[in-house]
Amino acid sequence: MKQKLLKILIPVTCAAILLAGCTSQKTTDTSTQTSADAVVYDNETESMSIKNVSTQDSGSDDFSDAFSDRDLSGEYDDETVSIKLNGTSASASADTVSISGSNVTITGAGTYILSGSLENGSIIVNASKDDKVQLVLNGVSINSDTYAAIYVIQADKVFVTLAEGTQNTLSNSGTFTQTDDNNVDAVIFSKDDITLNGTGALQIKSPGGHGIVGKDEVTITAGTYVISAANHAIRANDLLAISGGTFTLTAGEDGLHAENSDDDTLGNIYIAGGTFSIKVSDDAVHATAMLQIDSGSMNITAAEGLESTYIRINGGAIRVSVLLMTA
Repeated sequence: MKQKLLKILIPVTCAAILLAGCTSQKTTDTSTQTSADAVVYDNETESMSIKNVSTQDSGSDDFSDAFSDRDLSGEYDDETVSIKLNGTSASASADTVSISGSNVTITGAGTYILSGSLENGSIIVNASKDDKVQLVLNGVSINSDTYAAIYVIQADKVFVTLAEGTQNTLSNSGTFTQTDDNNVDAVIFSKDDITLNGTGALQIKSPGGHGIVGKDEVTITAGTYVISAANHAIRANDLLAISGGTFTLTAGEDGLHAENSDDDTLGNIYIAGGTFSIKVSDDAVHATAMLQIDSGSMNITAAEGLESTYIRINGGAIRVSVLLMTA
């Protein structure tokens, strides 16, 4: 059982959602209205109280620069490199693309349009720290039996853009065999900043790990996502920022998760929009530092709804059915 002081900062009238595992098994639907300065829930005593909490106590909550113009646009250049996936192999005509069997490695900046399928392979980005790489998924199906379908080893930033009108599928078969010291454990795994955008659709299946993991920042601005994962559906180290999109998340652990064990000012989640259906066995949304929700619609079924050291709800519609688990 988690023992954490939870502060919900609510500067406007909205739904206050809670949120913690208790001692019986039933489903609770909460939709109470409050305009209190703060609703404070203490998991240790399983009690809730209303207090005046200064916003200065809430940690870093300035998300004004969370989304760049390129994050939001979802557009891509006419000058692109085409990568065709052909089941057990791939083809591309660019010096910045190397192919070994069914593994495709991208080593330089640029926009790469991927189409076709890989039965057991990976798209690997290993560029310089100054390179921005855009992967346009144009109707792809990529499965890796023992690894990530998309693995970002290094880049300045990677954009995964879902081409308009396309359905894309990324999956892992349930195990992760390590090839380096990065502990790859997700269908999309990035060591650097990663953005997902575009108006297409993406399905992620991860029966033995996480759906999406970013070791720095994960940004999502548009698209339709159906993610099923044994562990977390989407996890970021520093910041998970979402401005739009439609999400159906099913996970054995958390739906949206941000955690940085080295810096207690990081591990933030910022939601500025989007439509979410989250059904998970643990927390629907878990940030170790700050969770801020400005807009969006959430329909949650979880053991715990929203958990963070500080939570600020400025707007949006949130409905939580909490499965209260036996301690």
